[in-house]
Amino acid sequence: MKKTSIGGQGVLEGVMMRAPKKSALAVRKENGELTLDEWKNKERNEWYAKVPIIRGVVNFVDMMVMGYSTITKSAKMFDESLSAEFEPSKFEKKIAEKTGKNAMDVMIVFAAFLGILLAVGLFFILPTLITDLIKGSLENQTLINLIEGGVRIVIMMIYMLAVRLMKDIARVFGYHGAEHKTINCFEKDLPLTVENVRKCSRLHPRCGTSYILIVMVVSVLVYAVTGFSGHGILRVLVKLALLPLIAGISYEFLKFAAKSDNLCFRILRWPGMQLQRLTTLEPDDGMIECAILAFEAALEEKSAEEIEEMRKSFDRRVNKPEETTEEAEISAENPAEETANETEESCVTNEQA
Repeated sequence: MKKTSIGGQGVLEGVMMRAPKKSALAVRKENGELTLDEWKNKERNEWYAKVPIIRGVVNFVDMMVMGYSTITKSAKMFDESLSAEFEPSKFEKKIAEKTGKNAMDVMIVFAAFLGILLAVGLFFILPTLITDLIKGSLENQTLINLIEGGVRIVIMMIYMLAVRLMKDIARVFGYHGAEHKTINCFEKDLPLTVENVRKCSRLHPRCGTSYILIVMVVSVLVYAVTGFSGHGILRVLVKLALLPLIAGISYEFLKFAAKSDNLCFRILRWPGMQLQRLTTLEPDDGMIECAILAFEAALEEKSAEEIEEMRKSFDRRVNKPEETTEEAEISAENPAEETANETEESCVTNEQA
């Protein structure tokens, strides 16, 4: 198998794929039209973005910011009428004016920050409070930290099971599965067709779900080793101060566990792979088409014309726009080529069906 550093994200009715230099977002509108947005990635040349442990923290923050930005883009691409719901507030516009930043960028950073606060509150502060209530007269701090880690993992599992029951989130999990299947298909060196992608696994070693589980496990170990015996706010503050270290260690472990396919490495990443069964679902062909288009656009091995032809071939609108006069003239000048194309399109349609 060949390896790729391309990763992605399932979003509202679409898939985002991120390569080292370029990202692409493919979203299917309600009428079946497939839309595509592409952009160059911001290059990080700072020294701290390359230092082990520290780079994990930087990458985590980047993921949160880009994740919300992508969700916002996908919502606007899916339904342009939703654009007003994702406009910066008056407060965010004032911050942008004072700092000289783009108002939309300020809004995305604020949203990412709130997302981090929510995650910290739900998965770190809440378990600490629950553990304080149930520990009774227990004084062994290592054991208390282990119990708290168990509570944290239980809360995470309940959360994932709960959001999976939501219809819209279930759709996102389907696109998440399409993203994994497409990357797996590429790494198996198979042509990226709907049929080939459909046969591949929806689980992948570099998934963010695996990263979340690693963070949970590493936090248990780090807190157990530190054995801090403080109480109340001070204990919570110490745990929060250790979070960057936990995020950095978890990132390095995720990268290490994804390096090889031998038995030892498969055992290391097995728990995270199994947890992905909660955050991915088997996609339909339309979802797979989104993932393939986004992947090919981010990969940059096809020309803009080829990507556009692929986008058109994946269009599922019942009433497609009629071809322009210019396109009709070209078809009239090349009737043999048109017939060949029609035959090829028919084969593709039959294969997808």
